[in-house]
Amino acid sequence: MKRDIISVLDMRDDLDEIIDLSIRLKKNRYQSYDSAMNKVLGMIFEKPSTRTRVSFETAIDQLGGHAIYLNPHDMQIGRGETISDTARVLSRFVDAIVYRAFSHANVVELAGNSDIPVINGLDDKEHPVQIVADYMTLLEKRRNLSGRKLAYVGDGNNMANSLILGGAILGVDVSVACPKGFEPDRKIVEEGIKIARETGCKIEVLNDPKAAVPGADAVYTDVWVSMGEESEKEKKEKIFKPFQVNQDLMDAAGDMALFLHCLPAHRGLEVTAQVMDGPRSVVFDQAENRMHTEKAILLTLLS
Repeated sequence: MKRDIISVLDMRDDLDEIIDLSIRLKKNRYQSYDSAMNKVLGMIFEKPSTRTRVSFETAIDQLGGHAIYLNPHDMQIGRGETISDTARVLSRFVDAIVYRAFSHANVVELAGNSDIPVINGLDDKEHPVQIVADYMTLLEKRRNLSGRKLAYVGDGNNMANSLILGGAILGVDVSVACPKGFEPDRKIVEEGIKIARETGCKIEVLNDPKAAVPGADAVYTDVWVSMGEESEKEKKEKIFKPFQVNQDLMDAAGDMALFLHCLPAHRGLEVTAQVMDGPRSVVFDQAENRMHTEKAILLTLLS
């Protein structure tokens, strides 16, 4: 039976195992695997990408397969072919699909009509592949995850949603600070709190960044204006200015707090250059880990 990763919840039973596999794969970067040999990964990207595209292409290549990049403007889906028909056709050609979409519903529809694994490469609701690398990075730097705390400061977007679910599954306390009206998805928060009760951690959503960060092992932020929201840029930058991750906020978190960002970063907006380029920033280790975690995800789905 084929398996999809559309949500972090699709990794609820083995997220820790995928992270452990990622760490092992990192130590054997160029090893190929029979389960991936000659496999073809189709990559549909409705939004621009640097890390997700390059890391997935490199990952499948190093595992022994290869990727085909599919721009919707060059496909019939860009001229009105349905997502369900596209799914059925691609299922005859490739072995797995990564789909970066504007709409979560479209990712669900593609997966529901595909006979092959579908991986959510980011949509308006979640970014599940990113948080595997995030928590892998935290594990590498702190040696264990249970009982750790991650503070997310900024927009309650797809990253906040996925970090909440991932932290709850792994037993990591997650404290999210957003301006009023920009909190994470309510249903996802409720699900995260429910899972956290089982794993013994805490999920909270606040409106004060200084209240969210004390005792954090990592302070995380993301861009204030997501792809597709460019018309709200000026408005959001004013609202989010007090939520900038700067040295004062890192000091409030404590001397041991790391800085995480899924990138791309806008220095001077959601994070200062001092923090972004400072000694506690591990954002480029985090970015590299995208490739290793995507190898682990691909092997898990293709095996």
